[in-house]
Amino acid sequence: MAAKTGIVFEDFFPVMIEKLGAEGFMDELCNGFRLLMDGEKGVITFESLRKNSAVLGLQGMGDDELMCMLEEGDLDGDGKLNQMEFCVLMFRLSPDLMNGSRRWLEEAVMN
Repeated sequence: MAAKTGIVFEDFFPVMIEKLGAEGFMDELCNGFRLLMDGEKGVITFESLRKNSAVLGLQGMGDDELMCMLEEGDLDGDGKLNQMEFCVLMFRLSPDLMNGSRRWLEEAVMN
């Protein structure tokens, strides 16, 4: 999938859900959040995203591209991503995941 920056991301999320189940997938998203967050602040900041972007394979991205990613997910306008904003952003970046999200949500609630 192409992002606004022109970087192409392979959408592995639907496959991950099929393998891990909805609950396991959400656990993995939370793990991803923890990898990127500022440990002291408990949120993803621009600085923590820049510092940890290599974990995502994004070491070649410029500051302006990282800032765009942060702004796209920042729903409350505080300049940071909390865990909920991060998960919403990950769902929004995956069209296939959005299409199947109702089924996966129902599966997670039933377990």
